[in-house]
Amino acid sequence: MKMIRVLQGLVLVCILMVPVLIILFLRNFGENNYEIPVLYENGVEDPFGDCNDINTGQHYIPDFTFINQDSVPIGRADMKGKVTIVDFFFTSCPSICPVMSLEMERVQDAFRNEETVQLYSISIDPAYDTPARLSEYAHLHKANPDKWHFLNGPKDEVYQLARCGFILPTIDGKGVPDDFIHSDKLALIDGEGRIRGYYSGTNREDVDLLILETKILLHGKD
Repeated sequence: MKMIRVLQGLVLVCILMVPVLIILFLRNFGENNYEIPVLYENGVEDPFGDCNDINTGQHYIPDFTFINQDSVPIGRADMKGKVTIVDFFFTSCPSICPVMSLEMERVQDAFRNEETVQLYSISIDPAYDTPARLSEYAHLHKANPDKWHFLNGPKDEVYQLARCGFILPTIDGKGVPDDFIHSDKLALIDGEGRIRGYYSGTNREDVDLLILETKILLHGKD
């Protein structure tokens, strides 16, 4: 029995060491470094003319300031120099949001001791998702208030930010949960405000890749 427990412990240690070994290998060996792409280096398309200040240069997340679950102003300025994982959701969502939030829990846990990684979950139903309601939701998902911010902002600004800042489709459901449309993607944003990748928040393997690539951004060459 003791031998089985020892073997189980060794297997667990090996599993936990795999991401670290991958990062060390990528940093220190060979010419073929694992590079995280920088998206929208030549700007973004705006076929419907919905977005202001679209240009042909590198796209950056625009300025914004909303309030979090504790009614503290949080926004673009707080992303500077940090890696930020962002999703758009709403607390009454009957479909993909609960799964996305559970996966965001995993991301938070993976970087619980890393001060330069933070999470933003931005509500697309701000009239319903008051800071008090977001606080309840944050508590449900064991959110560290210093790391994971659930944000409420003016509806027009939120939708402009989703569509034109994070380049994610978002449609207002007019208060009807089943009529809201939004992406399941988690967006990886670097310390300069550039989008480095999108990952399905309903796919565990995709979120594992997000965690790995976030570690590479932190500790490897970007």
